[in-house]
Amino acid sequence: MTDNHQTLALLLFSAFVAVTLAITTWVSRNRHGSAEEFYAGGRLFSPMENGFAISGDYMSAASFLGVTGLISLYGYDGMLYVVGFLVAWLVVLFLVAELVRNCGRFTLADVVAARMSERPVRIAVGTSSVTVSVLYLVAQMVGAGSLVALLLGGTSEAARNWTVIGVGALMVIYVSLGGMRATTWIQIVKAVLLLGGAIALTVLVLVRFHGDINQLLRSAAQRSGHGAAFLAPGLKYGGGWTARFDFISLGLALVLGTAGLPHILSRFYTVPTARAARRSVVWAVGLIGGFYLMTIVLGFGAAAIVGPNAVRGSNAAGNTAVPLLALDLGGGANSTGGTVLFAIVAAIAFATILAVVAGITLASSASVAHDLYASLRRRHAKPRSEVAVARTAAVGIGVVAIALGLLARDLNVAFLVGLAFAVAASANLPVLLYSLFWRSFTTRGAVWAVYGGLVPALGLVLLSPVVSGSPESLFPSVDFQYFSLQNPGLVSIPLGFLAGWLGTVTSAEPPDEAKHAETEVRALTGAGAV
Repeated sequence: MTDNHQTLALLLFSAFVAVTLAITTWVSRNRHGSAEEFYAGGRLFSPMENGFAISGDYMSAASFLGVTGLISLYGYDGMLYVVGFLVAWLVVLFLVAELVRNCGRFTLADVVAARMSERPVRIAVGTSSVTVSVLYLVAQMVGAGSLVALLLGGTSEAARNWTVIGVGALMVIYVSLGGMRATTWIQIVKAVLLLGGAIALTVLVLVRFHGDINQLLRSAAQRSGHGAAFLAPGLKYGGGWTARFDFISLGLALVLGTAGLPHILSRFYTVPTARAARRSVVWAVGLIGGFYLMTIVLGFGAAAIVGPNAVRGSNAAGNTAVPLLALDLGGGANSTGGTVLFAIVAAIAFATILAVVAGITLASSASVAHDLYASLRRRHAKPRSEVAVARTAAVGIGVVAIALGLLARDLNVAFLVGLAFAVAASANLPVLLYSLFWRSFTTRGAVWAVYGGLVPALGLVLLSPVVSGSPESLFPSVDFQYFSLQNPGLVSIPLGFLAGWLGTVTSAEPPDEAKHAETEVRALTGAGAV
């Protein structure tokens, strides 16, 4: 990239950072320091505001950079992520949004612990939530590194590493000072910027092809080198039974994982009522649906205009397809229009990463403080000391995410998020659904459901081609690959449900009928909800 690209993109990104830091500072001066203020923003957001914030949380670097990159490289098969991410919201809307808002207070563990022995359940669910959050954070860090490598022409590895560290430092500042209220407003600003950028690029792509979608698809197929196969299933997931099972595994993880993501579930506590939570999801579905339709156009646009070879040449995983597309649509590498459009898109992508990591860090630090710390010292933990622990936890989680982000920098961002979704669907979703809908569910069942999904999911990832055994692995020089699928969801999600059932039917503890009845009434009517 030229100096003009670098300078303008960095100036725009610096402006976003300045605005968000100003929001954080303003909020930190007006906060009351209570746990409700820090974790839930005082529950003062409207459904529309929360809907924009949810969509801001969900439309991450995986969506903007990773999904479009996969579509530009693999065509039809890349669209699986779009379908999975979008269909997942039907599960959230119909099964969990309103019930979670009624039953919980700040975290997923609140819902489960309402009818169980608190300490073992909170420790298990808190551990799982932090694990999912860190995996999700790694994907955002990888996206940040890819963008900087593109901005600097891939010449400075040190600059790429320092950017990952800088993003981690900023997210800690946002969470520590501003809590949920600052994080929510940052998400809203970012959602508006991202949707605006996506709309502009989509219009430019369609104008380039005179509004003819067929011509766009034909050009993408021709430029891909695969011909008609680019527009048909099987280019990425059709190489054999292993690839087909991987396809099913990924689809399951994407569709079921959203309902178990801690940073998405925590959003339902920022509105005053369950009805507002449901309306928030309706707003979010509309915004996210429109955005994902645009990513399809952008992905095929990148294939047709930039070409898969150029995308791979810039970043092997395809994470830089959208910035390269913007550069071409604006007029090319040395044009003023190309420079400006590239800089705007790069700055929006940076803003996306910053906002999402802030939301995830807040959710995971809440799990550490409200679930893990409060479980171990619940008699002595006051709300203010719990908030202090959450701020400290944000620093520790940031350090871990930075380290893993530097390690996984060559993997596709959407692929990494798929792993996080698989762990969420394996460990968090079974215990959540059993707690809400199964009358006989017990404490042992809850603990077994979490660990019965979490441990296999992580273990299978460690033994998969993601970590070793292939040139694209984290450790390509070693081989301890014993599990052929790249996504563990097909095996680990059923194991989570099975472990929860097995733990319950073998438990000597009788289910608490009174607590279940209380939880059921509260979940369905909102009576007694915080």
